Amino acid sequence: MTIRVLIVDDQMMVREGFSVLLNAMDGIEVVGEAVDGREAIAQVAALRPDVVLMDIRMPLMNGLEATREIVAADTDAKVLVLTTFDLDEYVYQALRAGASGFLLKDASARQLADGVRVVAAGEALLAPSVTKRLIVEFSKLAETPKLANPAGVGELTEREKEVLVLIAQGLSNGEIAGRLIVAESTIKTHVSRILVKLGLRDRTQAAVFAYETRLVTPA
Repeated sequence: MTIRVLIVDDQMMVREGFSVLLNAMDGIEVVGEAVDGREAIAQVAALRPDVVLMDIRMPLMNGLEATREIVAADTDAKVLVLTTFDLDEYVYQALRAGASGFLLKDASARQLADGVRVVAAGEALLAPSVTKRLIVEFSKLAETPKLANPAGVGELTEREKEVLVLIAQGLSNGEIAGRLIVAESTIKTHVSRILVKLGLRDRTQAAVFAYETRLVTPA
């Protein structure tokens, strides 16, 4: 099936550039554009895209507020945040708001397309080395103290806790299966159960949860 994409950015050249790049990729179609968060919310409701490429700094309503509203509306759209290195703090907040991942604005056409496909498939965009480094930086921004028994953690089995830690470290299902010497299908089952027990939307939220509750700490 074709992945339907909405591009949200207040800069016309950025929107047009990403649109050209993505429309040239097999299985991806840009179905609309928006210049700010308010228009993004309206376009998500009208166009029902699979993936929203979301800029952070925009007039009227920024990408953080728009992401929260899109996720709260419980749509099927996955938000993929676009950023630069100097916006790390904002990206961290976007992940907490429910974004499924993020890409740097200088990503190649292939990286952009791969990122859209990964997020559309329900996976977290955590694997590239740059995102691993940024996730660690995001975790340092969390101001909440470590809880003795974080909500939901007590419902996880020891194996599920192991899997959650490895998700936060950026490992794919296949890599986790290899590390724990089990079938990949078993890991998929564990991941699904973790998300249900913790009330989380996807693997990205699971990774953020693991850092914020200090199940995983920066090296």
